[in-house]
Amino acid sequence: MKIGFLGLGVMGLPMAINVLKKSGCEVLGFDVVQKRLDEFAAEGGQITNNTDEIYTTCDVVMQMLPTHETIMHSFDECLRLAKKGTILLDLDSTAPNIIQDYYPRFKEAGMDLIDSPVSGGNPMAIAGTLAIMSGGDKEAFDKVEPLLACMGKPVYVGKSASGSITKLVNNMIGGAILTAIAEGYAMAAKAGIDLETTFEATRVGFAGGPMYDNKVPKLIKRDYRPGARIAVHRKDIINAKHFAHKLDIDTPLTDVTLMVMDWMADNGYIDYDQAAMVKYYEAKMNVKVGEGEELV
Repeated sequence: MKIGFLGLGVMGLPMAINVLKKSGCEVLGFDVVQKRLDEFAAEGGQITNNTDEIYTTCDVVMQMLPTHETIMHSFDECLRLAKKGTILLDLDSTAPNIIQDYYPRFKEAGMDLIDSPVSGGNPMAIAGTLAIMSGGDKEAFDKVEPLLACMGKPVYVGKSASGSITKLVNNMIGGAILTAIAEGYAMAAKAGIDLETTFEATRVGFAGGPMYDNKVPKLIKRDYRPGARIAVHRKDIINAKHFAHKLDIDTPLTDVTLMVMDWMADNGYIDYDQAAMVKYYEAKMNVKVGEGEELV
């Protein structure tokens, strides 16, 4: 089996490397940045500067792309160029309506589209422990489950677009928690208590967990280098708001998360790590949270 991997960015590169190292399959990678291609080649991967080669020669096409425009372009190119039986694994956070639109077109072309968005950020992408939520035909999922398992823990959640909807739920919850962390630590800083001690005292309590352990130390150190960019998470929050509108429901916590992320976008911080959401509260509370100069 030959695998194609489109998008070797902060998440995509370690994911592709894990597939390469663990699956025993030939993996052909593509990215618009030559440095990322060089890094993948250094790990033993094959590389190409022409996406047509991936669509025409690979049995499974995986993609980790940044925008709906690039995602839909890839869908179109796969439909145009790939052979029958090809499975496209969309690992992106794609809006459910896009998946629902393209799924029957893939079926008509004799191919399969599996929506398998991932969660966990760069650290879990490197470790190969991502949460993976997959929607689509169960038979097609069963074929690619061993490949998905190279990157984390895949769970089949139901029919087409179910994975995308589950990812929205995941990121609505995650966004609310990130906003609460930023708000809480800004208040702690304003009150003058030690943030490291606050972290040690709370990390094993009800507030603790993998995201808490990952983001709070970055916040305290003012390390805003992206493990997961606010821009990507904000896209998911906007998708969630659109889907909530379709369902005719209110999502007040998600509204607050989007307000903070919109402020980050308006003030030039949209490509920072989510830990940088504390900057919204620094501005509102007139306080500096953490020590040292910003790392971006």
